[in-house]
Amino acid sequence: MTTINTATETILAPLFINSNDLLNHWQGHRRVTRRVIEAFPEDELFNYSIGGMRPFAGLISEITSMSGPGVKGIATDEWTTINEMDHHTGKTEVNSKDALLKEWDRITDEINTFWAQIPTEKFQEVVLAFGQYEGEAYGIILYFIDNEIHHRAQGTVYLRSLGIEPPAFWNRD
Repeated sequence: MTTINTATETILAPLFINSNDLLNHWQGHRRVTRRVIEAFPEDELFNYSIGGMRPFAGLISEITSMSGPGVKGIATDEWTTINEMDHHTGKTEVNSKDALLKEWDRITDEINTFWAQIPTEKFQEVVLAFGQYEGEAYGIILYFIDNEIHHRAQGTVYLRSLGIEPPAFWNRD
């Protein structure tokens, strides 16, 4: 339930989506993104780009450095700063497809672990994500999801340009 305050009364309204359903929705997107990573040939994953965009591994680095640490930040109020994130520092230990997939899976586990620690009311609270982005926690999470979809679409374009059929975006199993 969510509380809606009007000028004359307080109404309890049912939530449109609960936190477990939101997590399951996001994890469905993460499964699709993982399949896009798997579809890349090793060399192209780290080196191929179109029009000056970053290689897909760089885009994945951005997703992983935001999503797991972001959920942890919402759960614990302990945030890394934007300048400490892998995609800003350029420092990463991930240099193979196998390592990238292991990092993806580690972040998935981190999301699940810290998500379970977020009280329902926290989703409505204003947070300062990564010391820079202020908004309701649920809005920050929606940004993480949107950002992943956006970068996965870039990876899909890369795959098509390489003559590789990308995984179906609608199959989130």
